[in-house]
Amino acid sequence: MEDILEVYTRPHDKMRPMVCLDEISKQLTMETRKGVPAKPGYAARTDYEYKRNGTRNMFMLFAPLEGWRHVKVTKRRTAVDYAHILKELADEHFPDTEKIVLVQDNLNTHKPASLYAAFEPAEARRLSLRFEWHYTPKHGSWLNMAEAELSVLSGQCLKRRIPDAQRLEDEVNAWLKDRNSNNVKADWRFTTEKARVKLKSLYPVI
Repeated sequence: MEDILEVYTRPHDKMRPMVCLDEISKQLTMETRKGVPAKPGYAARTDYEYKRNGTRNMFMLFAPLEGWRHVKVTKRRTAVDYAHILKELADEHFPDTEKIVLVQDNLNTHKPASLYAAFEPAEARRLSLRFEWHYTPKHGSWLNMAEAELSVLSGQCLKRRIPDAQRLEDEVNAWLKDRNSNNVKADWRFTTEKARVKLKSLYPVI
């Protein structure tokens, strides 16, 4: 925990940007009956029944000091999918940086070994060296700012029925465009000093 909190206090460095990574799944649901549109004095109404239409995973990349985020919609969230997200992050989004300070939780695929599942050893090694790896503690994924950004995405965009993958991508991209154009950054205020007081019970007694 204190390692993550220390990373969050570092000054902005364009050559070593901090990027938080997390993922979330979304169940796609189709309407089975035509709803009643809104009219003066009445909200729109939809039937409680729906038809399941599969699921999609969304990888969130959030650079809080840059005011930038990117969401990649994928069919799965395997080690290979994760590896390709890191390659995209390193080679497309931040190709000219010295290193990317990567913050993520302890999911079993969130490790350099996943790069070797997707690429030849030389390429996997090259990519692994592009990152400075940092992990939130077990049961402490709330320390990952990407999780907070996913919560915003869910509340502003995903908290409704979305019928198919194409509609999901369209909606997410519209949300991204608006959020990035406003250069929305994070206002992180939880520090190591506060942690040692509020989370005192988690520290060993000497």
